Amino acid sequence: MRFRHPDGSTVHLAYCTNVHPAETLDGVLAQLRDHCEPVRRRLGRDRLGIGLWLAKDAARALVTDPAALRGLRCELERRGLEVVTLNGFPYEGFGAEEVKYRVYKPDWADPERLEHTAALARVLAGLLPDDVTEGSISTLPLAWRTAYDDARAETARTALRILAERLDALEDLTGRSVRVALEPEPGCVVETTRDAIAPLTAVGHDRIGICVDTCHLATSFEDPDTALDDLARAGVPVVKSQLSAALHAEQPHLPEVREALAAFAEPRFLHQTRTPTSAGLRGTDDLDEALAGDRLPDAGPWRSHFHVPLHAAPAAPLTSTLPVLSSALTRLVGGPHPLTRHLEVETYTWQALPPELRPRGRAQLADGIAAELTLARDLLTDLGLKELP
Repeated sequence: MRFRHPDGSTVHLAYCTNVHPAETLDGVLAQLRDHCEPVRRRLGRDRLGIGLWLAKDAARALVTDPAALRGLRCELERRGLEVVTLNGFPYEGFGAEEVKYRVYKPDWADPERLEHTAALARVLAGLLPDDVTEGSISTLPLAWRTAYDDARAETARTALRILAERLDALEDLTGRSVRVALEPEPGCVVETTRDAIAPLTAVGHDRIGICVDTCHLATSFEDPDTALDDLARAGVPVVKSQLSAALHAEQPHLPEVREALAAFAEPRFLHQTRTPTSAGLRGTDDLDEALAGDRLPDAGPWRSHFHVPLHAAPAAPLTSTLPVLSSALTRLVGGPHPLTRHLEVETYTWQALPPELRPRGRAQLADGIAAELTLARDLLTDLGLKELP
């Protein structure tokens, strides 16, 4: 979906396909048929943006076979779909029964991460619509915080500098500009937007910036205005933003709140949980750890890294951080000029919701994704952007 900003520029809205498990190119093609096109039809649109997730094997097939890349591009066009952004965070196995810490491997100190991201950039340059010259790729925020020392930090910075050089060369070759964005996430080396400033300024290249995920921002209790002001002062570009909402519990000391939260503690994904205290932010790596005894102070609210559907906040006594998303979006695209032109709805946890909230079959999932995109569209038009055909 495309929108015209009052300054005349185009803002793109997509939804991320990491919600649909696929490790191979055949799986990706099936996604387009079984999920993405039905979402587009529900929205009544001739064109729908998707934030494509390509696992290692799918990316390798595309980058080594020009015919396969042309075939994917033709399939996108045939189904009324377009790609301007990729989710390059998960490497493989995102549809596994247990993902947890595996999603952070390989990290930016491992050569595989550089090669995979460079391959994604080449693929994206070949998938961009004819009238679009800029693409974006979100990636993990350097590494999970453990086993990350000064030597690995320097290796990661070097890898990002090499990537920037390759992206320069890619634009010289194709005329397409691709930028890569570190996505701050709780528990990682870069947990907050402020944490991103030092490593990104050390890399010192405008092709490497930040992805503002509004669930992660909220989970860390970051104020959107403060975060975006800090990035602007440091000259760190907001390459893209993922529109997502975290799980919020205002009174976690109450037994009924604990019971409601426990329904979201599931075995597939990591749900880092945070609470503000007078001594600073406290947290656990997962929601079940927070619920175990007194591991986490409960005098203040808790927020958990669980991407809940934008249009359907959990029932009381829980809620979501949709207001944080709205506030961030106002700053990102509601000013005289957009801070980013790539927006991506990223609720990948539909099948990890409590059983009674999960979609039953493809049709209900498509309905839910279409409802999320409708909400995002309404937020954008309320900010003065005009939806384009």
